[in-house]
Order: sequence, then structure tokens, then C-alpha cells
Amino acid sequence: MAVLKILVYPDPRLARVSQAVTVFDKELCKFVDDLEATMRAGPGGVGIAASQVDVLQRIVIVDVSSKPKISSHGRLVLVNPQIVVSEGSLVGREGCMSVPDYTGNVVRARTIQVVAQDEFGERQEYLCEGYEARAVQHEIDHLDGLLFLDRLVSRRRDLFRRKT
Repeated sequence: MAVLKILVYPDPRLARVSQAVTVFDKELCKFVDDLEATMRAGPGGVGIAASQVDVLQRIVIVDVSSKPKISSHGRLVLVNPQIVVSEGSLVGREGCMSVPDYTGNVVRARTIQVVAQDEFGERQEYLCEGYEARAVQHEIDHLDGLLFLDRLVSRRRDLFRRKT
């Protein structure tokens, strides 16, 4: 498995929209393995989108299971994900490997139902809540060319320089 280079804001490639995956093969599985290795190589990484490594395919990985007391489904590989139901709203602090120097407050749905395929093309459906729902929404935004910076509650009051 290879650790891939992550695009960093203000790289304009981060604003591109990803295309649906139509071929499910060994090459896709290898890319998913490399994408996961890249996510796990970063400190505190709980999600990554293919677009963050300059691959314009609708693929995200989310795994918040390392966070204590957070309910989750474990490792989620979401290919061609769609949020079909969203309920509630909650403001929370987000960070991003593509925006390493900042965090910010963003409003997200509290609960989502997401439908996707896995890396083998099999249909999957998940009901995600809380932190896991936030992470899935954050990563799907990447596929649509959006960063958490685009969803800040207020650019003046809700953007914070990350402490090192």
C-alpha cells in the first residue's frame, strides 16, 4: 500500500466535482487500500475522499472507530455515496487534511441515511449519527468540490488556527 500525496488548500483542484465509479475491479480495490493507508498515515484522520489525492472518482473512506465513546459502523468504504435522508442539525468543529492549519465550526445534519456501493460494487446502506454522520457529510462534500471552509457558520468568528 502506498501513501498518496494530499492536495492542500488553496489548490484549485480541490474545487472539482468527482465522477461516478462505473468499473469495480482489482485496480479500484488497490486504490481503496492506498487511500486508506493515506488516511491512516495522517494524525487523527477519520476520513478521506479520493478527490483529496487528485483522483476524481466518487470514493470516500470513513472510520471513526478510534474515537472513544463514539458509536460507529467501523470502516466504511463508500463508493458513489448518496445521502437519502438527513435529520436535525448540530454545530461542530471540523478539521481537514487538506486544510491542515485551520479548524472551523460547521452546521451538519445530526443523523443521515447514506446509500453507496462498497469497493466490490455491492449496495450498502447505513444510518449514521453524530460524529460519524458529520465525517461522512464532510467527505461527501469533497466529492462535490466543497471544503468545510465553504460551510463555516461565520468566517469571522468560526475559523480557528490549529494549535501545533
